Amino acid sequence: MMYMDGNEILGQESAGPFPEVSPSQEEGSTLAIVGWTSFAVGIAAVGLYFGRALRARYKFNHRTPYDFFSHAGDSIRPADYGTGI
Repeated sequence: MMYMDGNEILGQESAGPFPEVSPSQEEGSTLAIVGWTSFAVGIAAVGLYFGRALRARYKFNHRTPYDFFSHAGDSIRPADYGTGI
């Protein structure tokens, strides 16, 4: 059976040394991960903002006649409504 590292026997040492990773390469990959994550979060925020604006526009354009009157269709009136206070 052939394993991923090219060894045919489990536990056999690899023939060559592994490439060394310098701290600057690790830092660069960390910064890339942080950069792509912040980019994705920014795209999500812009999508939410424009989605909310489009929904508000849709709701405004699909108003009913009852929306033009304050408290239209309310079954409970305030106690001091129309008392001249």
